Order: sequence, then structure tokens, then C-alpha cells
Amino acid sequence: MAGMAKKSRTKSRPAQPAGEVGPRQPCPCGSGKRYKACHGAPGGAAGVYVGRPFEGMPSECDVVALRELVPAATARLTLKGDADRVVQLCSLLPMAAPAMVRDNGEIWLGLQVQHNFGDPARDLGAVLEAALTAEPGVVGLTDPPGEGPRIQDLISDETLTIAVHDGFGFWVADVDEADRAAAEAALDQANAAANPTARLTSVEAAYWTNVGTKEHLRWVMPEPEDRLLDALARLHAAGKDVLVEDSRFVGMFRAHGLLAPVWDLPVGTGPEALEEPAERFAADLAAALADDSDLTSEERSARSGLANRQVTIR
Repeated sequence: MAGMAKKSRTKSRPAQPAGEVGPRQPCPCGSGKRYKACHGAPGGAAGVYVGRPFEGMPSECDVVALRELVPAATARLTLKGDADRVVQLCSLLPMAAPAMVRDNGEIWLGLQVQHNFGDPARDLGAVLEAALTAEPGVVGLTDPPGEGPRIQDLISDETLTIAVHDGFGFWVADVDEADRAAAEAALDQANAAANPTARLTSVEAAYWTNVGTKEHLRWVMPEPEDRLLDALARLHAAGKDVLVEDSRFVGMFRAHGLLAPVWDLPVGTGPEALEEPAERFAADLAAALADDSDLTSEERSARSGLANRQVTIR
């Protein structure tokens, strides 16, 4: 998050509405192109870009976190009309595969994939539909999926139970020793790149991680961006956004239409020490969200500073 507060030295431009993507900004689809040359251009990219693709999906904030922030985690999905078929949502699968049909018939869906056709919820729906009738092996997309059900249309609305793993051992938990040995090199490489991560239990979609030189709390929140920025500005101006001693609220990621505030934490903090402060912050945030009075000059200044510390990752 370093450098997020730097101000542009170029001539000021008219402000764009919160949450919208400027034509010269990177396209949120992840292509690396500017928005005006990708999903912002008529016919310039395959598929229709959806700003908040997982809206209406159970545990939307956790799904966004697993797609963008969490290295190794899983959650069981329940299919409409076939509750007995095991479908497991995974943050990442081997080789960033979109899906795998296991030898036992289980379907594993990957969130962190290399393709993006504008609506990852539709991509997931198409992959799931293909996996339901596929033989064991990898299932993927090579072309835009076209019209059809999104993942929200295919699963129940039950809240997801998120399991965060120490590494990717779950990839080989159900395979025999011979096959497991063959996968050891890939498994070791994936584990080496996975920072220790834990999901807090006192609040929803808040994830602690240790990146070695420091620790972070990254918390995906469901509120509309404008309302959330107002509320965060009120808390920042009041000094109520410090979670633990020497922690610092450093900015926000924007991913799939949601904001994820980020705190820097001293090394050695750990997730347990954050449970009570996070619960307290959630209560303060709820009160700030319910406050519809005009922002004070100090709060407006805080809001402007916070708005400058946003990084769009999707």
C-alpha cells in the first residue's frame, strides 16, 4: 500500500463518480490494458464487464477475499436440486485451473484463475455446468461463456463456511501416496508462496496475514462505497480506526465492486489479538454508517485523504 497517498503533479481533472473506472485507468478485468481500450470500448473486449459480479452470492465479501487476497481456503457450495453432490469452492487449484472433477466425483471450483471474460460469476457458472457432466480431470474455459446462469443461479443461498488452510495440502489429501509424491514439487512451490493467513471469527470477511516484514488486516466490506467512505472518514477523524497499538489504517483495495480497508500491524500481533478490537470497530462503523449528518470539515478532509488511498485490483 506504500505510495497510495501520493498526489498527482499533473493538472487536476474533473472528479469521477465513486466506484466508476476512468478511461485511462487499468481495466478491472485484469487484462493490463486501459479501460478505454478494453471493456470500456464498444466491442473492445469479449464479454460484458460486471462491476460487482458476486452480488447476491452468499458470503459475497468472503468470496471476493478468496479470489483476491487469501492464498489457501475452501468453502462447500450446495447445488440447487442436488444437495448431495459435493462442490467445493477453492481459492486456488493446481495450475490455476478453473475446475477439477475428482476421482470420487467431487467438483472443485477455482477462484484465482488466469482467464476473465468480464463476469467471473458467469465464468464460474459455465465451468460448474461443464463439470457436472465431465469425466474426472481439469475443466476450463477457452472462449467467453456467452449467456447462461451465473454461479448465484446454481447454488443455494446458504451462508458459506470458510476454511483457511496453512498451505495447499488439501490438494492431495484424498490421493494415494504414489500420486502425492508426483505432486510434491508443485505443492512445495505453492506452499512457499502462501503467506500465513487467518480469518477472524468475531467479524465477517476480515483476514489477518503475515508477509514477513509486517502483518496486515484486510477486511472486505459490503456497504456501498460512498456510504462506507463517509463512515470511515468519521472514524478516522475521531481517532477510532486504530485497532491495536502501533497499527495504522493505510488505505483500501477496491475489488469486484467492494472496498477492502487495510491496516498495517506490528510484527507479532497475530490474529487472536485482533478479535476484540475488530468487533469494537465493527460496532463503531455501524454507528457511523447510521449517521446521516453532514460531514464536518475535518471529516471531509479525512474522506479526501482516504479516497486518495485506494487501489483498484479488479
